[in-house]
Amino acid sequence: MADGWLDFERPLVEIERQILELRSCSPAETADERRLQELERRAARLRRDLFARLTPWQRVQLARHPRRPYTRDYIGHLAEEFVELCGDRAYAEDPAILAGLARLSGRTVAIIGHQKGRTTRENLRHNFGMPHPEGYRKALRVMRLAEKFGHPVLCFVDTPGAYPGIGAEERGQAEAIARNIREMSALRVPSLVFITGEGGSGGALAIAVGDRVYMLEYAFYSVISPEGCASILWRSRERAADAAAALKFTAPDLLALGVIDEIVPEPPGGAHRDARAMAARMGEIITRELSALEALSPQERLTQRQARFLNLGAFAEPAGDPPRSV
Repeated sequence: MADGWLDFERPLVEIERQILELRSCSPAETADERRLQELERRAARLRRDLFARLTPWQRVQLARHPRRPYTRDYIGHLAEEFVELCGDRAYAEDPAILAGLARLSGRTVAIIGHQKGRTTRENLRHNFGMPHPEGYRKALRVMRLAEKFGHPVLCFVDTPGAYPGIGAEERGQAEAIARNIREMSALRVPSLVFITGEGGSGGALAIAVGDRVYMLEYAFYSVISPEGCASILWRSRERAADAAAALKFTAPDLLALGVIDEIVPEPPGGAHRDARAMAARMGEIITRELSALEALSPQERLTQRQARFLNLGAFAEPAGDPPRSV
């Protein structure tokens, strides 16, 4: 993946490069139209075949794709204006969480999301998208600000998980995550959550309690990473692909289980191939759902939101007892 493309994408990327070369012919050089059309048909067919039979592990690779759009990218395509708010007013600023107020189609909203980097320097600055407790406390500060002024909250989730370092634990990582979950469940303003890439454990859930939870087609959302699961079950990270298949954390799996409300289709080949089109699809959902949620009273939203999460994990006893929740 040295050039930024995944191994299973390479046959497609090669054909696309040939198409670009033919299209870039100067006026003095006549492009072979027949050859161009044939390559475009081959590319479309290969893209359809590749992405129709992705394994769970390949979906993990796509969710972690180095070209995949991050929160700041989506803000750039969605927002007419964005004012970033920094710091938790207690300890420090955490660049792994991006938060602030934005204007979307004339509506003021709070946007909170995990942020990764594209270069080594950027990834170190953003701690590879793994927040410290101050990142979650900053997120909560912005949520409370939004609630105070009656602005909806949008959350974009893309993290391997909360940072597990000693310093983070000393500063109350678990408490910060638990507090966010509790406070988000009681927000009186509409809230929408998008799982855009990796949805890693409590680090994801800390900003993922919303009225509606959406998941991009090739994202994943799990209590543990495939590598972590493989290390526990098989004592080897080399079995990550087997763990990915066993965890049932892909968008279709989670839609069937009722963990998410809707799958957001990605552009052909994934969100990294057309971030603008991906953002446009998300924007349509945001406009539609916020209008529907704003028509409800705060108490109706609270009741529905809390019922949604309390009903997760429902099961029925063999004797035919009514479903229970774990």
